[in-house]
Amino acid sequence: MEADTYVDMFSKVLENQLLQSTKLVEGHLDAEIQKLDQMDEDELEHLKEERLEALRKAQQQQQEWLSKGHGEYREISSERDFFQEVKESKNVVCHFYRDSTFRCKILDRHLAILSKKHLETKFLKLNVEKVPFVCERLQIKFIPTLALVEDGKTQDYVVGFTDLGNTDDFTTKSLEWRLVCSDILNYSGN
Repeated sequence: MEADTYVDMFSKVLENQLLQSTKLVEGHLDAEIQKLDQMDEDELEHLKEERLEALRKAQQQQQEWLSKGHGEYREISSERDFFQEVKESKNVVCHFYRDSTFRCKILDRHLAILSKKHLETKFLKLNVEKVPFVCERLQIKFIPTLALVEDGKTQDYVVGFTDLGNTDDFTTKSLEWRLVCSDILNYSGN
């Protein structure tokens, strides 16, 4: 009998807390609706102009990224190209690969998908046999390796598939999440 009393008390406390939370959210929504209702035409026009300006800036940013080679996954062939590409973009994912390494082809598929989805980041690939100086400087010792470069500085590495579940069957989403965790991609999704 005593256990039922505790359950009833707990239920009432929980019900009361849910009711209070609901009232708080409802009050906030009512205040926002009232604020919108009280706006005059000039304020609404100003709000509309701010939104349009934000959309114009976002469109302009996308065009700038596309002009710098974002939106595609492409190979660069020299050390000089690597330094130039990294210098001109804020966020870069560079896949250091070797043709004879099977797992590099797996990464290629995923990176091609992500490059189209994440215009904020430039996606490149570089054959390690053609760039020994860069590999030595960045201490690339294991293939495949992704170098995650922000503002011209290497911030992180994804070495092999260890961070991707240690399997060849990892999903593009898991690679995307790993890159989001390093702040090289903008978060979108759950």
